[in-house]
Amino acid sequence: MNHDEGVYLQQAAMLLEGQLHLWPPVEGIFRPWFFVEDGGRLYPKYTPVPAAMFAVGELLGGYRLALVGIAAANLALVVGVVREVFEPPTGLLAGAFVLVSPLFLIDSSVFLPYAPTTMLNLLFAYGYLRADRTGERRWAVASGAAVGLAFFARPYTAVLFAAPFVLHALWTLAVDWSAAVTRQVIVASLGVVGVATALAYNAMMTGSPWVFPYQAFGPLDGPGFGHRQLLAHEVTYTPELAVEANRAVVELFFTEWIAGGVFGVAFALVGLVQMSRRPRSPREILLAGLFVSVIVGNVFFWGNLNLLGDIDRAGDGLVAAFGPYYHFDLLLPTAAFAAAGAERLAGTSWRRLASRLDRRLARTAFVLVLFVSAGLVGTVTASDLNERLEENLDVTETYEVAYEPLEDGPPENSVVLVPDPYGNWLNHPFQPLRNEPGFDGPTVYAIDDRPFSVADEYPDRRMYRYRYRGAWAPYAGSPEAAHLQRVRDVSGAVIRHEATLGIPDGAVGVTARIETDGGSAYYVAPGTADSLDFDLVIEDGRVSATGDLQALDNGSVVVDGRDTVRATVFVDYGPSGGFEYRMALPVDASDDEVRALSPRIEHCREVRTCGGEAAYIPEVASDGVFVRSTLGVHNPNS
Repeated sequence: MNHDEGVYLQQAAMLLEGQLHLWPPVEGIFRPWFFVEDGGRLYPKYTPVPAAMFAVGELLGGYRLALVGIAAANLALVVGVVREVFEPPTGLLAGAFVLVSPLFLIDSSVFLPYAPTTMLNLLFAYGYLRADRTGERRWAVASGAAVGLAFFARPYTAVLFAAPFVLHALWTLAVDWSAAVTRQVIVASLGVVGVATALAYNAMMTGSPWVFPYQAFGPLDGPGFGHRQLLAHEVTYTPELAVEANRAVVELFFTEWIAGGVFGVAFALVGLVQMSRRPRSPREILLAGLFVSVIVGNVFFWGNLNLLGDIDRAGDGLVAAFGPYYHFDLLLPTAAFAAAGAERLAGTSWRRLASRLDRRLARTAFVLVLFVSAGLVGTVTASDLNERLEENLDVTETYEVAYEPLEDGPPENSVVLVPDPYGNWLNHPFQPLRNEPGFDGPTVYAIDDRPFSVADEYPDRRMYRYRYRGAWAPYAGSPEAAHLQRVRDVSGAVIRHEATLGIPDGAVGVTARIETDGGSAYYVAPGTADSLDFDLVIEDGRVSATGDLQALDNGSVVVDGRDTVRATVFVDYGPSGGFEYRMALPVDASDDEVRALSPRIEHCREVRTCGGEAAYIPEVASDGVFVRSTLGVHNPNS
């Protein structure tokens, strides 16, 4: 459901071709979702670091290999970081905690930047802690390079994660300047190189080092309070609203998206309390500082409000399917202190049992306690994960219906025209229907707004039109069906579109309207047989209907230049209502010859569904409803 995935995969494909920009062959109908339009070029609003990681997976055999590698690296790094702060068994337990957390499993399985950026942050943390412990410069180099890349990937996320480490670095310099200064300078210098790289990328893409691509796309989309806006979505993001939204997001994180839910929170609280009751380790304080920096820092980012959808309705918005992904970095401190707390509780339980029971009975009771505890944590985790997977599975099942016409791949050497239910975008919502960076792949996708321009650009390709029936609402099981329509391109002195429409039992009358930008004409069918035969005839700059329809006025309408001939046939059931057939026939009457493309055909049970959500698809049509149509050039002498 998160259409950012298509953005990152499009960007990864561009990087594999050595491109940072797209150069569409026709203006206005090839712009992918979240791409900035700058003159004749297009570029994504996201930085290329996460996409580059996905591209590496494609080089090794498939984009999904990158997801596997990133997830494995995150687990290994969590274990490594926690071992640097606590004991080795604690690190293993923390890794297991992250592994079964729904947030990790879901967001590591999609092409979004949160797991990749966390991998860089974790590499920074691990290198920093190793350098701090051993003094080895190679770990400082790894740490600095990682934090620089993390800033390039997601600047604000990197800053929030690095904040406690910066404070720790200042503390080490204050305590022992000579021992710490070399490694801290290395880390800082390479981090600055990453910042400089990001600024250089900004200058290359937006023309200013201080304007990030996301700002070029939406100047008011970013951290801060006040008026926030992304495209047509805008809100006054007040501190009160920010606190309310982030409270809801953090609550969801701790209760539904980590291993064990509230039990996991309890373990983490025990770990934090344990830290506060003994001489405090600077490393433990550093790790705990992530709770503060990530949670407080995200209050300034209105993206958490957008995650929620309707803030007053539980389970609404993208957070229901993908979780609080802006808080993905919180998995590290939560897992670390939950593991430490679980070890503490286990140790306390064993000591108390051993002091009150004989050793054999104490061991049996201890195993039983562990078994019951694991069962409780596992049950809550499985329930939370199942709910999250079901949320996504519902969407996947709808996608299987929606993309069924393309299941075996779109036709070779073709152009597919797609609708634009969310505005003038490709891949929003149709993420799988992406173009190759050169717009020269086996299949080219274009928005169905300027079909003649597309046909002229690709004269040697077959043209198709992708249509679906029902609102595009995959989470609600819609659309109900889809269809790939072959589009014919014909031209001649006279164009004739022959149509036969089904008239179901119970109809009491049939009326029709033919309209263009030049006007409209009205018709009536004298009888109500089980079908209606009529032709749309275009010649001498006018369009008229013949056949079973009888004109109520002059019976023809002017058509000039590039236009759409719209034919609406209303089948009347009397007091109980009726339905409409609609046909939209693109025509070009600019020259002596008329040119036309196969029409878009709709069967509208309700008028409000017409215009994109009511495509006629034979397999799901009601009894008595059918459309047979043929587009061709009329030869009066034949």
